[in-house]
Amino acid sequence: MIDLVDRLSESMAAARTLEDLARPMLEMLEEVTGLESTYLTTIDLAQGTQSILYARNTRTMQIPEGLTVPWQDTLCKRALDEGRMFTDDVGDCWGDSEAAAALGIQTYLSTPVYAGEGMLYGTLCAASSARHKMNDHARRVLSLFARLIGGQIEREWLLDQLLSANAKLSSMAATDTLTKLPNRRALLDLLQRQLEQANRQNATVLVGFLDLDYFKEINDLHGHAVGDRFLAAMAVQLRQALRTQDVVARYGGDEFVVCGPGPDPGADVNAALQAFIERISQSTVGRFNCLDVVIDYAGASVGGVAVLPHTADADTALECADQAMYRVKQARRAVADSRQAIARKA
Repeated sequence: MIDLVDRLSESMAAARTLEDLARPMLEMLEEVTGLESTYLTTIDLAQGTQSILYARNTRTMQIPEGLTVPWQDTLCKRALDEGRMFTDDVGDCWGDSEAAAALGIQTYLSTPVYAGEGMLYGTLCAASSARHKMNDHARRVLSLFARLIGGQIEREWLLDQLLSANAKLSSMAATDTLTKLPNRRALLDLLQRQLEQANRQNATVLVGFLDLDYFKEINDLHGHAVGDRFLAAMAVQLRQALRTQDVVARYGGDEFVVCGPGPDPGADVNAALQAFIERISQSTVGRFNCLDVVIDYAGASVGGVAVLPHTADADTALECADQAMYRVKQARRAVADSRQAIARKA
C-alpha cells in the first residue's frame, strides 16, 4: 500500500496531461486488481457511443485504444443502470452484450468518471477473460483513481477555457472593433516582425500610408453611422487588394496602413513601390453603399516608402510613410484648388 501511494504521488506530481496521469494509473490498477486489461473510456451520449481512450493489455485479452462501440450495448451502461460495480460472470449477468462477447470479457470491474459539476465523462475499467475475485481494496483504489482522473479532466477543461478566453481577449485588444482590421498596436508588432524578417533576408519592406480625403465631409453631410459604414466598406476593399503576405491595419480615424515584403535592394525598388501604392490607391476608388447612401469616392491620398534593410524600425517606417502620404495629399489638394480656380474664371 505504501509503495502504491508513493508511485501515485510521483505520477501526480509529474503529470502535465490526462495521458501522463492515466497511463501510470492503468498500470497500477492492473497490479491491484490482477485483471489483464485496464482502460479509460469516454462516453458521447449525444452520439450514443463509448470509446476506449487509453488501455493497458498485459495478457491474452486485447482491448484496443480507439475502439468505439454503441453505448447501449456496453457493460459500462449496464453497470451504471444496475449499480453493479463488479462481476466475475459477465456471461450470466449480461450475456446479451455483443461487445463483451467479442472481447471475451468474463470478469469486469468499472466505475464512472465524472468531471465538471457531475458530468459523466467516461468510465475507468478493468477486465479479464478468466474469473477473478475482487477485494474491497481494489474497488477503493478504482474509485480513487476515477476521482483523480476526473479532477485532471476538469483542470484541463478549465485551462482550455482560460486559454481560449485569453486568446479572445488578446484578439480583441489587437483588433479595431469597427473594421475588424488589426489596430495600431497590432500594426506596430506586425510591421516590426516584417522588418526583422526582411533584415534577415536582405530584402525591403513596402509601407503604404493612406488618408481618406473628404471623410469629414461625409460624416458632416450624412452622419456618423454612414461614416462608420464607409470605413468598414473601405476596409473590405483594402483587404481584397492585399497580396499573400501583405497586412492592412486601421491606424486611427480615417487613416489606414498597408505593409508587405518588397524586392531586394538590388532590384528596381522604386518601381515596386509605385506599383504597390497604385494598387492600394485603386482599391480605394469606387461606389460604396453605406446604409441608404451611395458614395462615389474618388480615392484616398496614398503615400509610401520602401524600407531598406537595417535602416528603420516600425515607428520610423510609419513616420516616413505618413510624411510621404502628406506630400501626396498636398499635391492633390493643389490640383483640386487649381481646378476650382479655373472653373470660377470660366
